[in-house]
Amino acid sequence: MNSYSSGRRPRHSRGGSRRRSSGRPRPRQEEAKAQKKTFWQRVAAFFGNGSAKKPATTARNGAQPSRPQRKPETVEVTSPRLYVGNLSFDATESDLFELFNGVGHVQNAEIVSYRHNQRSKGFAFVQMQTVEEAKRAVQELHDKEFLGRRLVVSGAKSSEHQMRG
Repeated sequence: MNSYSSGRRPRHSRGGSRRRSSGRPRPRQEEAKAQKKTFWQRVAAFFGNGSAKKPATTARNGAQPSRPQRKPETVEVTSPRLYVGNLSFDATESDLFELFNGVGHVQNAEIVSYRHNQRSKGFAFVQMQTVEEAKRAVQELHDKEFLGRRLVVSGAKSSEHQMRG
């Protein structure tokens, strides 16, 4: 052994094949390219955005299964206070005031919003002058198109109902 030798086996020659044969035929190059995915395709497939069919129970963002559609609870009108649901986020209290003023005299219109950013939650409460006007407002405005959405108008739950439930 020479003094400059490290004692390791010699490397393969430059022109020789380094791969050992596994006994199976190698796929053609076109097939290999079609099977190989890019890095981002593999990442997308890992997170569920692959080409596989998604089950119908996933939500739009794919994170959680969607809830079954719920029909809004209809509450009988026993007071002049009304619940207005499915309200456009662009609606203002003056818009509601004008809409309900076409049916009867409105005392108050209040859109419920988040405290931290003042964005509408998509529902409101309207106080009419009398119970009869409130009932007429439900008949005329329930399921009516307003600012691109169909309104849900019903009697508001009373405070004693909230205490029990």
